Amino acid sequence: MKILHTSDWHIGKKLMNRDRLDEQAAVLGEIADICEREGVELVLVAGDVYDTFLPPAEAEELFFRTVRRLAGKERAVFLISGNHDDPVRLAACAPIAEEAGVYVAGGHTPPLPVGGSRPVRVAAAGDGYAVFENKKGERVYVNALPYPNEARLREERSDEPFRDKISRWIARGQNGYQGNMPCILLSHLFVAGGSVSEGERDIDLGGARAVDLDALPDCDYIALGHLHKKQHFTKKNVWYSGSILQYSFDEAGTQKRVVLLETKGDKLSSVTEIPLTQGKPLVRLSAESVEEGIGLLEGHADYHVELTLSLDAPLTSEETRALLSHKCLKSLIPSVRTETGAVFSARRRELSDGQLFDEYYRSVYGKAADGELKTLFLQILGEVSP
Repeated sequence: MKILHTSDWHIGKKLMNRDRLDEQAAVLGEIADICEREGVELVLVAGDVYDTFLPPAEAEELFFRTVRRLAGKERAVFLISGNHDDPVRLAACAPIAEEAGVYVAGGHTPPLPVGGSRPVRVAAAGDGYAVFENKKGERVYVNALPYPNEARLREERSDEPFRDKISRWIARGQNGYQGNMPCILLSHLFVAGGSVSEGERDIDLGGARAVDLDALPDCDYIALGHLHKKQHFTKKNVWYSGSILQYSFDEAGTQKRVVLLETKGDKLSSVTEIPLTQGKPLVRLSAESVEEGIGLLEGHADYHVELTLSLDAPLTSEETRALLSHKCLKSLIPSVRTETGAVFSARRRELSDGQLFDEYYRSVYGKAADGELKTLFLQILGEVSP
């Protein structure tokens, strides 16, 4: 069976308040083309379908159009909710979507319906898992754990540590596995040691919600979403497919991908990364003058640009207009050197409270703050629920 792993679509996400829906449509169309070309039978989407709990109508329309095309006439699509998704809203379409081969798990949802007339269907299902079977009779077991949001964390054993809850829920989804077929864990989690980009929320990445590799089951493949940078942990065969577009400027220069799996009998036979080419790349540029900056913008018209200008005096209104006339410029960061030699950068204004805390703590103590202290700071600010 051929299986495609993707995640973190973030449909509706903007870049510095600029819409990117056309780019998202292009890259999602490219993923559908890959499914056709490679003969994919099952598509796994590891969360963060949308960028907000209440996506605009245009984002929802693109989502429905995409999953319908991904499923086609013969494929199955199985997607779970991420931390940016409203799990109830996402799963509301499930009764209709299942008829088109699209299965949705948002939060702690009932087992998927078994049967159907499509070539790839659910052959068995239970609490937290589903077995998909193709027309050749090949099967794969999928242990699915959507993002554990605050509501679910408080549902049962509220005093139980986060890591224990996750381990228990994963074990519950693993209970139906009897061997004789490949096993995949599909989830939206932050694995300790993962590489984080600027576009991801501090609320989930402060350390208190990290999951150790040792807490993950011994599956043939672990398909994760949450981290936007593509990464692979060889231990436990954990893969983050990464986001479908570069969503923050620290991802400039990274190649976005999907992951294609192929099973044979009861084993995973191959894992192949397939690059995505649609969407404008992001780039960080720096210049010592307005003239140099304009020249760089003219040479990067097909990019989304963050430009840092090192200046001896603030920009004039005329200089600002000249720079902003270039549509590729998405972020302008003037750094003005004062008489004392200090540099003021507008970048700090764009940092989140968590990022500002990191900068301050490092400037005072010369090292990074631990995750528990940072989480406590954000709780005090009211950004994180205690």
